[in-house]
Amino acid sequence: MLAVASGAAFLAMLDATVANLAVADLHTDFPDVAVADLSWVITIYAITFAALLAPGGRFADLVGRRALLTFGAALFTIMSISAAAAPSLGFLLAARGLQGVGAAAMIPASLGVVLADTPPERRAAAIGAWSAAGAFAAAAGPSLGGVLVDVFGWRSVFFITIPAGLAVLAGTQVLPMAGARAGGRPQTPDYLGIALLAAGIGVLALGVSRASVWGWGDARTLAAIAGGLAGVAIVLARSRRHSAPAVEVGLWRSRTFALANLASLMYGAVLFSWLLCGVLFLTQVWGYSPLKAGLAVSPGAIVAAVVALRAGPVVARYGPRPVVVGGLAITAAIAVWLIFGIDDTPAFLTLWLPISFPLGIGMGAITTGLSAAAALAVQPAQFAAGVGLNQAARAVGGALGVAALATILQGTDPSAAASYVGVYEMCTILLVAAIVVALGLKGAER
Repeated sequence: MLAVASGAAFLAMLDATVANLAVADLHTDFPDVAVADLSWVITIYAITFAALLAPGGRFADLVGRRALLTFGAALFTIMSISAAAAPSLGFLLAARGLQGVGAAAMIPASLGVVLADTPPERRAAAIGAWSAAGAFAAAAGPSLGGVLVDVFGWRSVFFITIPAGLAVLAGTQVLPMAGARAGGRPQTPDYLGIALLAAGIGVLALGVSRASVWGWGDARTLAAIAGGLAGVAIVLARSRRHSAPAVEVGLWRSRTFALANLASLMYGAVLFSWLLCGVLFLTQVWGYSPLKAGLAVSPGAIVAAVVALRAGPVVARYGPRPVVVGGLAITAAIAVWLIFGIDDTPAFLTLWLPISFPLGIGMGAITTGLSAAAALAVQPAQFAAGVGLNQAARAVGGALGVAALATILQGTDPSAAASYVGVYEMCTILLVAAIVVALGLKGAER
């Protein structure tokens, strides 16, 4: 079970970052399309992924976690094949959007399946293994993508997920049925609420992700943000009255769960903007090729995965607070180091490599600690819903972080190191705020 679930987490998070370095190569096949439009290959996946994580988790608890995991793996794999063979940009964008749907189904369903059939004393360790797969994928995505694009071209970043997707799909067929569905009498889900929630988060993510292109004061940006917030507000109001709501609003009565989600929102903004900023800095300022940039960020990705794996037992023994706060503090210290240390002159051995190890430690600890805090704060029947909400908070934070990055870099010289200082300053502020929030975390409340 854990291998299948970890494989699903790896696939979903890998595709969130593996295509970051494919945009330039896409321009060679689609020369008549503006680079800003090509970036939709990344944006549309992020939007559908963020929009459907929360309803996906709720749906998994209501209709069956194994069934939703199987559906998500099948859809993701089919769309990987479609994206790799896409004859046009429109076809590619449609495939990427549906890949995001499959990923949003896999994430909450996969951990929900594992936690439902894992003894309470081993759940933190299981979350650590699951988080390690996702952490490694998110951090390794740019490095793997850089290598693939440089050697084989942009289509290879989608081909690479096909065998893994087939393996996960095969694995879902041998999962035990026990715990596949939340206990109790099946209820009819609030399908309208689920649709409204997906649409609201999707439109909100669209608004913030395109704000740097349209302008924050543009009518389209304001309409998207206002419409998205209104949609989410309507769903929350419906969820208070529905017997099988789209959002388990009662989960936020748990102080630990609420704080874990707020910290995840902030950390998501840091994580996704940091990963993208690093790749841009290496390629634009230090002149690294996609292959060289990919290899440069690999050490941190490996350390993050190892630490995420080992952080589970620590959470089980001491609770999530010291793990999360420690990880945030380390990452904040690295951000300050970069604010004063980055320069136009390449310094891999004296700057980039030395920060990779503590950065991996920090991000690995944060990923496992926050996932564990959220999951262990809810009842077993709500595992997938809780995971979905927590991951949605991180994904929405990621969309906000990337939008902020684009705004900070707009009008600056992309080849100057000073242009990227503002991004790390933003990350420092968010990390310090997240530390304040994480100080309120406690252990499992059950």
